[in-house]
Amino acid sequence: MNARFRPLLLIVTVFWMYVALSDVLYADQMRFIFTTMHVGHLFAPWSARLLQHLFLYPVLLGCVWISLRLGWQPLWRRLPLQVLLAVAFAALAEPTLWLGDAVLEGANFVLRQLVDAPGSPHGPMAPLTQIWIASATGFLLTYGFGLALATGFDVYRRLRDSQIRSAALERALTASHLAALRMQLSPHSLFNLLNTIHGQIDGDPADARSMIVQLADLLRRLLCAGEREFSRLADELQFARLYLTLQQRRFADRLTVHVPDPHLAPEAWVPSLILQPLIENAVVHGLAGHSDAVQVRLETLTDDKTLILRVSNTMAGTEPPGRAGIGLKNVRERLAIQFGDRATFEAAARFTGLWVTEIRLPLLAQLSDSSVATPAAA
Repeated sequence: MNARFRPLLLIVTVFWMYVALSDVLYADQMRFIFTTMHVGHLFAPWSARLLQHLFLYPVLLGCVWISLRLGWQPLWRRLPLQVLLAVAFAALAEPTLWLGDAVLEGANFVLRQLVDAPGSPHGPMAPLTQIWIASATGFLLTYGFGLALATGFDVYRRLRDSQIRSAALERALTASHLAALRMQLSPHSLFNLLNTIHGQIDGDPADARSMIVQLADLLRRLLCAGEREFSRLADELQFARLYLTLQQRRFADRLTVHVPDPHLAPEAWVPSLILQPLIENAVVHGLAGHSDAVQVRLETLTDDKTLILRVSNTMAGTEPPGRAGIGLKNVRERLAIQFGDRATFEAAARFTGLWVTEIRLPLLAQLSDSSVATPAAA
């Protein structure tokens, strides 16, 4: 049996067991009362009623299964079929009771319904139709309750499955969005780094070759980090150090960098490549618009359960150009998707001639393997 129908089968079975137990106890109690009043056989014995519900059980399962397969839309077409199923089930109630009594006691019970048995208040044939209708009415209501229970559970299951699929699609969309954001970084970074090396080829070929080796290491880390959502903070700092070293070799007389030792970094996980647009923005816009020396400083701090990543650079004027460019927008979007209100991002001139970008995010000590970026070999 399909796994999706097993819970439904269990619910219908438990419901029918409750109905059978209730009917058997009620009929047996009424049979005892009428016996003490010296009234004839108005109720079948409890064993016959138990067999009646046993015979009706597969019929109930079949009717419920067909009903759920039919559905209720369009209502004008499905409603008559649903009513027909209910009436067919209810109409079998009395015949299955006769069958149960016949299995246990032979044809005595049926004969008591056809003839005016001694002590019975009924006429020979008239009570049969009345008893049949009364039994069908009771079982029609019972079937209605059972079908409502099964339909309610089926609706709940469909809604739950729909929510699960919706959540899975939302996660897939989020992952695709994050991947697209990370992929925006790679071509942009590569273009700027190649320009850095290009400036050294004619003036110092040996230095350019050394920079190409460094660039290969940097690109391995860039591609590896771009495949996953999170990476170790130490790896991000190592990436930042490689990138800033390349830039410093190009602008040796103008650029000074300060990067924490990756080996001393806090044990934490951060979104992959989250520092890359910040340090790139610090170098490009820090050097733009003037010929003075520029300092780029990267700091990592922990405050209770919060990790603080801060990149600052000296600049000309109070606000650098491109402060709302693709790099900073990328960082804001990624933090909003991955952390929501738990992470903040600020970029502003805090002092004259100093631009500071700061990320505050939850301190993540552990992550599942599926979200981890494995660092490339150096």
